[in-house]
Amino acid sequence: MAEFLMPSLGADMDSGTLLEWLIKPGDEVHKGDIVAVVDTAKAAVEVECFESGVFGSILVEPGTTVPVGTPLAVITPGPAAAPEAPAMPAPALAAGPPPPAPAAGPPAPSPAPPKVPATPPIRHLARQLGVDISKLHGTGPDGTVTHADVEAAAAAMRRRPRVSPFARRLAAELGVDLTAVSGTGTDGAVRADDVRRAAATAKAPPAEVAPGPAERPAAPPAAVIPQPSVRPEAGAEADQAAERQAAMRRAIGNLMARSKREIPHYYLSTTIDLETITQWLRRRNRELPVPSRIVPAALLLKAAALAAREVPQMNGFWLDDHFVPAGHVHLGVAISLRDAGMVAPAIHEADTLTIADLMARLRDLVTRARTGRLRGSEMTDPTITVTNLGDRGVETVFGVIYPPQVALAGFGKVTSAPYAGDGLLGVRSQVTATLAADHRASDGYTGARYLEAISRLLQKPEEL
Repeated sequence: MAEFLMPSLGADMDSGTLLEWLIKPGDEVHKGDIVAVVDTAKAAVEVECFESGVFGSILVEPGTTVPVGTPLAVITPGPAAAPEAPAMPAPALAAGPPPPAPAAGPPAPSPAPPKVPATPPIRHLARQLGVDISKLHGTGPDGTVTHADVEAAAAAMRRRPRVSPFARRLAAELGVDLTAVSGTGTDGAVRADDVRRAAATAKAPPAEVAPGPAERPAAPPAAVIPQPSVRPEAGAEADQAAERQAAMRRAIGNLMARSKREIPHYYLSTTIDLETITQWLRRRNRELPVPSRIVPAALLLKAAALAAREVPQMNGFWLDDHFVPAGHVHLGVAISLRDAGMVAPAIHEADTLTIADLMARLRDLVTRARTGRLRGSEMTDPTITVTNLGDRGVETVFGVIYPPQVALAGFGKVTSAPYAGDGLLGVRSQVTATLAADHRASDGYTGARYLEAISRLLQKPEEL
């Protein structure tokens, strides 16, 4: 028997709030399955299971805030569930004639899973998106329905709303069908106000029918009553949003204060010529459809990942008073959130990805970070972080290291600047790259090698 614990989803996380379970007791789970959603001070994160077996008793109910390491549920080994199956038929055999009726009951649900093999989290996702999973043809092993199958079906039906985590919880409480709600948020996202309006609309007819025959003059007051009731709710939501932002700023502030207090930072910067990349991108993007075109940031990220592999002293952790090199380059990417604050989830093994794959991973990561669908492993795995503020017009950024990492690279805005070379003057594209590094794990010479590697790699974009 194993316990499923409240995970640590970052060095700044002391506690988390369990938002929802995606499975129920008795469901079979496998290592890597997403089983719960946990709210940290920064974002709602989908949490994976690190054990395979049968999901047992729930120890913490949704909505409860508990410290990191608190047992949330119990997972029993898979074989343990086997004895329970024969135990059911045993009494039925002793009874003689009665067994046929009960025996017909259990078999009824069991044939259903073979028709559409899918894990409990996938079934939960299908219910959320309004997808009839029985009509899907799985593309996974043995016809198993995958996350991508459900997403594709939802997109095809155009029924998948983008919903904030709070709005999703509120919809569940009020019994609102999210597929029928029109969002008024950014890019059509469904907000809590949209859910409340949908709930009020659904309840309006019964409210008018009851008082109608009893006393017609009371209709005007009835129309006035809902308005005050909405305002406090809107105010409560605003207060909740403000408190969340304040909690996020506190979490970030505490982590950055710890970083500056414990880590002896040193900083380096260099200007990198990007004229070769600029010309290469123009030629390459002319051959690609608009949605697949490459942006300079993807090349900068790939160069940062390859340089971390080349200079391993930048890629790892400071633990127990010594440097522990990482076995892979999991590139943390700083992403600003729409409601203020930021997160830095990982692009796993970024040094091995093609530029096209890295672009796709980056787009997916940004979308899920801003819609509260990050995964636990993405929050805990970064081995080095990159921040890019070029899109905000910043030319030079000196970051603060995320402990226990030992380095953070920064890129500013790609600019055009005068250039002198081969006795000629001209204008070329360039970017300022910076490095914040932990002096306990490396020195300025090693840091300079890292920036030098980035600059050299960017001169051959076709090899990235």
